[in-house]
Amino acid sequence: MGEGKGSTLVHLLVVVLSLVAFGFAIAAERRRSGTVVKDDITNSTYCVYNSDVATGYGVGAFLFLLSGESLLMGVTKCMCFGRPLAPGSDRAWSIIYFVSSWLTFLVAEACLIAGATRNAYHTKYRGMIYAQNFSCETLRKGVFIAGAVFVVATMILNVYYYMYFAKATTTMPAHKANRTNSTVGMTGYA
Repeated sequence: MGEGKGSTLVHLLVVVLSLVAFGFAIAAERRRSGTVVKDDITNSTYCVYNSDVATGYGVGAFLFLLSGESLLMGVTKCMCFGRPLAPGSDRAWSIIYFVSSWLTFLVAEACLIAGATRNAYHTKYRGMIYAQNFSCETLRKGVFIAGAVFVVATMILNVYYYMYFAKATTTMPAHKANRTNSTVGMTGYA
């Protein structure tokens, strides 16, 4: 890592993996489908989501985002192991971006996995929540989009985290004065 900017390859890989995850999340939102099924026993209708292409896209987005986060945490050693960060604003920003990126990462992964599940449990009771007029696509609309938004937020925060992490690890701490050559004479008078 030269001059506090980090490896360009790491920056590029994190951005590319995040953008692929974003693309898969958008594709999953566009390809989601569900059908209304009537339960003969309770005479209610509910949505069944087929394990179609949208599920695969959602899982793909999940895995690409996970691999991007794993790559970055492997390179930075999760900020907990390896060389200590130099005190200062770079370390503070690095910690802020680290925590923020993990929060957005967890929300993105939760949205992507929730969207990729085969059946949406909350839509099984369409009659109880007065949602008979909504289609199955409307009831689950936006889960993958929310995941995509958080994927982009995670990507931006990861780039800033790595940038400040690289600055904080390459900054040389100020050296303390050498106290062995002090100008104050502490010798005894004999």
